[in-house]
Order: sequence, then structure tokens, then C-alpha cells
Amino acid sequence: MALDLPDFPWDQLVPFKQQAAAYEGGIVDLSVGSPVDPTPAVVRTALAEATDAHAYPQVAGTPALREAIAAWYGRRQGVTLTPDQVLPTIGSKEFIAGLALWLGIGRGDTVVFPAAAYPTYELGAALVGATALASDDPAAWPESTKLVWLNSPGNPDGRVLSVEDLRVAVARARELGAVIVGDECYAELGWVAPYDTTPTPTILDPRVVGDSLDGVLSVYSLSKQSNLAGYRAAFVAGDAAVLADVLAVRKHTGMMPPLPVQEAMIVALADESHVQQQKARYRARRNMLRRALEGAGFRIDHSDAGLYLWATRGEPALDTVAWLAERGILVAPGTFYGPAGSEHVRVALTATDERIAAAAQRLASAQRLASA
Repeated sequence: MALDLPDFPWDQLVPFKQQAAAYEGGIVDLSVGSPVDPTPAVVRTALAEATDAHAYPQVAGTPALREAIAAWYGRRQGVTLTPDQVLPTIGSKEFIAGLALWLGIGRGDTVVFPAAAYPTYELGAALVGATALASDDPAAWPESTKLVWLNSPGNPDGRVLSVEDLRVAVARARELGAVIVGDECYAELGWVAPYDTTPTPTILDPRVVGDSLDGVLSVYSLSKQSNLAGYRAAFVAGDAAVLADVLAVRKHTGMMPPLPVQEAMIVALADESHVQQQKARYRARRNMLRRALEGAGFRIDHSDAGLYLWATRGEPALDTVAWLAERGILVAPGTFYGPAGSEHVRVALTATDERIAAAAQRLASAQRLASA
């Protein structure tokens, strides 16, 4: 019998994509947050030099990779970790989808995630028959809660949780005996001070967790900061006991990050220059797109970090999608991310400079016509 899974929302975009593609000058696809810029040469070189990978890789990652992950948390987030408190994953999405299963969560249990949320949190609950609850209020999390997902910076809305927000959430999860996980893959892509120069707060911050990481995990991905989406290069860090349980399952299921990817991750984690170069590209695209959207009558909410602008015209989300598609621009309706996005669209910054400029020009033309 097939699992009762949530609908796959992206099929709804097909007619809008066809309409946008018919626009003179072609489609500007701002619907998906997939990197378009080259993978840094230093990372590609490391991958190429490790292609003699004839033996099975370690599920737990090589000692050098675990040390590199721990060093990154120490250098960028001020969190001291040991190698047994980190674990590489095959991208972050598989970890998010699978964690409820690996923790033994099932019917009668509740999985909590943000009100405006990436759909994979709900999928993970559906895979095990748990109750899925979209809630940003820790006081509203029920006694049945066994797993809590936070997402900061948020996808789709770019909202950043403060140290105090994180502290309150962790305290409530511990009160309930739940594992709490911060999905933090956009941490290096902050746009508003102080996060324009430093990463956004991590759930592992001592100010959040105190002197113990019990029940707390952080998930991070190199897809966004290093253009490694095709490498499936991510990792999780935090409570060593929880990670040991997860590692045991992953060993049984053969979830091994390929060795060349592990070697590439070591180099990517050590090189901060390419991250800052990529951030500069996204900053320029964001500034251009934000000005154009606001000039065309949109309001931008949150969007303090990450690769998206959370935009609204105060109308149903699909009406906004249709308006933009008429101008050759494809975006994702906020309804893909729950009822909280009913009047928003998610506009991705992951397009080339030329395509971002084309979108800005089309929005400016729309504004001129409206003003005429």
C-alpha cells in the first residue's frame, strides 16, 4: 500500500512556466534555489585528485573530514566540538526526510516545524505516520512532541532567529524530551547587520544550549555557500549520543558520502575566500531584484538572510505568480510552504546576472506602464 504523502507542489507551476517561457527574451526562472555559478576551482581540484576511490568510504566520514567540520564550527560559529559530535551526510535533504524514522518516531508522536516551511519537514513526519505540526510558538508544542525542526535563516522567508529565540525553543524541547534540530544551511548568507559580516546564530551556541548539547543538533550544507549542490555535501553536528544512534542506522543502510566528495568538503570548509566571493555575487543580485520588486509595488517581508526574497502584493499567491509569469518571470507561490504563505511568493536569487537584470528590466517596464 502506498504511503500517504503530501502532494508534490511543483507540478502546479507547469502552466506558469510554459507561459513565462513564451515571453520574448525567454523565461527568468526564480522559482528554485539551485546554484548557477561555477563550483570553486580549488574544490574541483580536490575532487579530481581523489577520484582513485576504489574502497568503500566511511559512513562516519574520514577523521580529516570530521576534524574539518569541527574546525569550521569553531572558527565560524564559536562552538567547540569533538569529532564524535559531527557527521557528514549525503546532502541535507535526505537527513531531514529520514531523521524521524531513524529516531524511532511514529504514530502518536508529533513532529514540529516552522509555520512557513520547506516541505521536507512535513514529509519526514508523513513517512513514519507521525502528526505534523506547523508552529513557531514553543508554548504551543504538545506533550507528544518528539522532534522539532527550526530553520534559521528560513526557507522561504529568510527569517533569522535570535539567540534568545533559539534558547527558548531549546528549553521547551528539552522540557518535552524532544530532539530539536536547527536547519542552518544559509548561515553564511546574511544581509542585515550584524549578519552581513558574520554567520547567523547557530542552535549550538553556548548561549542557547548552556554547557550541554543534549538533544540538540545543527544541520549545515555546502550547496549554497560553495555552489556544491551537485556534490550532495552536508553535515550534522551536536549531541554525540543522538549522532551515534543515527550513525548506526546509516551504517546498516550504506549511506556513505563518496570519498572524493569528502575530500572536496575538507578543502571547501577551509577556504573562506570563495564563500565571500559568492556572497558578493548574491548581494548584488539581491539588491537589484529587491529594488525592482519594490518599485513594481511589492512589499518584501523578513528576507534578512538566505537566497530568497519573500514578496507580496497583498493578493492570493497564485495571482502574483500569474502576474509575474505574464512578464516572463517564474517564482514559487508561498502556498508551497504552508498557509502562512497564502499571500507571498518566494523569489530566488539563484539566476545569472544577465537573467536577474532581465527580470529587473521587466519589472521596471511594468511599473512604467502602471504609472502611464
